[in-house]
This record gives sequence, structure tokens and C-alpha cells, in this order.
Amino acid sequence: MNPVAKTIKQYLDAFLLTELVRGLLLTGRHLFERKITVQYPDEKTPQSPRFKGLHALRRYPNGEERCIACKLCEAVCPACCITIESEQRPDGTRRTTRYDIDLFKCIYCGFCEEACPVDAIVLTRIFEFHYEKRGDEVIAKEQLLTIGDRNEKQIAADRAADAPYR
Repeated sequence: MNPVAKTIKQYLDAFLLTELVRGLLLTGRHLFERKITVQYPDEKTPQSPRFKGLHALRRYPNGEERCIACKLCEAVCPACCITIESEQRPDGTRRTTRYDIDLFKCIYCGFCEEACPVDAIVLTRIFEFHYEKRGDEVIAKEQLLTIGDRNEKQIAADRAADAPYR
């Protein structure tokens, strides 16, 4: 198409509002189709077993916490949202005295979970959480352990389903 004809076509398209008409036709075609809106609190969409939600710390079946304070999760975290302090116990093993996660900083990438050699820190399927007041976004070790204890069945099932990919 030569440049003159192209320019004339552009002016005609602009004058006749062809793009607007094409957009309205597209809208009209989909206007009476069945809607796929999810009524959120009443209906839930399916969730992948590999979904990354709220953090949790796990325990061994005998009740002892899994975290050995290797600090790999703290080192690998790109958002620097994990803070760990540890001390040596009388039996010679290391355990955490402080394990905090600032959820405002966290980007839920799952690197902490992948770096953990003992599968202590996991990201659960929990996505419905909120904060009542300032400072609640930092989750302490006790809260993380409580979340892990409450959801251990689901976490273990997700870990078993995810085993072939590890």
C-alpha cells in the first residue's frame, strides 16, 4: 500500500471511529455470556498443592522443633525479612531462641523453604490472614510453631504430593 493511500485510510478510520465500533462489537458479543465471577467468601477457587501462603515452623513427631538454626533461610531470603538468633543447648545441638518473619517485607518466593535442610520452615496454603494493629506483621517463633502445629496434616500431605518434584 502506498503512503498516500495509507494516510487516507488512517483518516477514514479516525473519522468513522472504526476502532470504537470494533470494541463495542466485542463487548456486545460477550455481554450475554455466562459470567465466571466467584462469590469469594461463599465460594473458593481450587488451590494448587504448591501454593505459597503464610509461613509455619514444623516439629518432629516427638514434639521437638525441627529448626537447627543453620540460618540458611535467613541468608537466602532476597527480602531480608527473616531474623534468627540461636544458642547451643546442653546436649551440643543448636536451636533458635528467636525466629521472626516480617510479612510486610516477605515476597513469598519460597526460597527459605527450599534452602532448609530439615524441612523446618514451610509456606502453607493459608492466604486469609490480616493484622489488627501495627507490629502484628512480624510473626515470632511461637506463632510460627502454633501455625505449624495446627496445619501439620495439610503440610505433610502437601509435602508428600510434592515429593516427586524435590
